[in-house]
Amino acid sequence: MTAPSPSPFAAPWEAQVFALVVSLRESGLFTWSEWADRLGRQIRPAEAPEQAADYGAWLATLEALLAERGVAGPESVAARTDAFLRAAEATPHGQPIRLENDPLYRH
Repeated sequence: MTAPSPSPFAAPWEAQVFALVVSLRESGLFTWSEWADRLGRQIRPAEAPEQAADYGAWLATLEALLAERGVAGPESVAARTDAFLRAAEATPHGQPIRLENDPLYRH
């Protein structure tokens, strides 16, 4: 029996960002060339020091593309982030975090 190979992701959210990028590219929201260009500008911004090429950069790039393409603006992303953080606080340890756990969640 062989040992499982280590995951390329340090946390589940990194895998989710990766999957979102792949899925949105496959749906035609952007091309791989567009993605590489935008991610490169995120990592190496003009007039600023180079940033880490990590999944935080992937997330920031994805959020910028979603806003630019009119899919999800910064206010929408911020509201969802806040809801997720409230849900995380309200979720018992060991349970999956669901937006329905947000005390302000409206059905």
